[in-house]
Amino acid sequence: MIKAKIGVIGGSGLYKIDALRDIQEVHLDTPFGSPSDAYILGTIEGTPVVFLARHGRNHHLIPSELPFRANIHGMKQLGVEYLISASAVGSLKAEIKPCDLMIPDQFIDRTSNRISTFFGEGMVAHIGFGHPVCNRLAAMLGDAVESLNLPEITLHRSGTYVCIEGPAFSTIAESNLYRSWGASIIGMTNLTEAKLTREAEIAYATLALVTDYDCWHPDHDHVTVEMIMDNLNHNTVNAQKVIVETVRRLSKNLPVSKAHNALKHARLTPWDKIPPKTQEKLAILIQKYLPIDD
Repeated sequence: MIKAKIGVIGGSGLYKIDALRDIQEVHLDTPFGSPSDAYILGTIEGTPVVFLARHGRNHHLIPSELPFRANIHGMKQLGVEYLISASAVGSLKAEIKPCDLMIPDQFIDRTSNRISTFFGEGMVAHIGFGHPVCNRLAAMLGDAVESLNLPEITLHRSGTYVCIEGPAFSTIAESNLYRSWGASIIGMTNLTEAKLTREAEIAYATLALVTDYDCWHPDHDHVTVEMIMDNLNHNTVNAQKVIVETVRRLSKNLPVSKAHNALKHARLTPWDKIPPKTQEKLAILIQKYLPIDD
């Protein structure tokens, strides 16, 4: 089975990467259940890449149902060290227009019904999360966008992503609250992925595809799935181009990321006090830090 250092998770509208060649489907089991769908392993211009449709290829999972831990654990099993997440989002600022692209560098968590850590069951670890995105991977993603000179596309290289539970969109009061916080975009998935990828020591960055103005804008105050899909279909073509160009750049220069050692100083529980079942469950995450028996 091929392993890949580069992974891509596709959100609403992005259920495959047309540029993938030599494709094979891989179904994985994880200690955290089954992932959203089969992993699609292949190559882009000779570089191994693994792709996963976040909601399933038939989009049958709402955000609260997503097996986030299984999805990221599976990426870890397949050798992924750099993960690009493409996601549809709403805009909370007038200058961030539908069909724009954003690479957020901060998150606000407004979720309530999901588990966003691998730890527990006898092992405590606290990752540093002040900078939740790998800045080097994000920079390469931004450089890829700009190098393509995509027509009528504006790139925003930073901003704050508010992650809500969903599946309902925001009320106007909520949307205006998030605007008062200075947030830039709103979505339902990426914050949870960002936390888990950090625990899995995978570098993570988001390519956010702006589809609408949420509900705060007086001229665009009613978000519909039809509106989102029309804009998303336009953006999906560009997103695929960006992903291919980013893979091309990563194949030439895999950046050093602080995320790759995120657990080095995170553990609080002594090794001999962690239950064996928990150590086994978390083996792929913690194995490089386990004490070596003499």
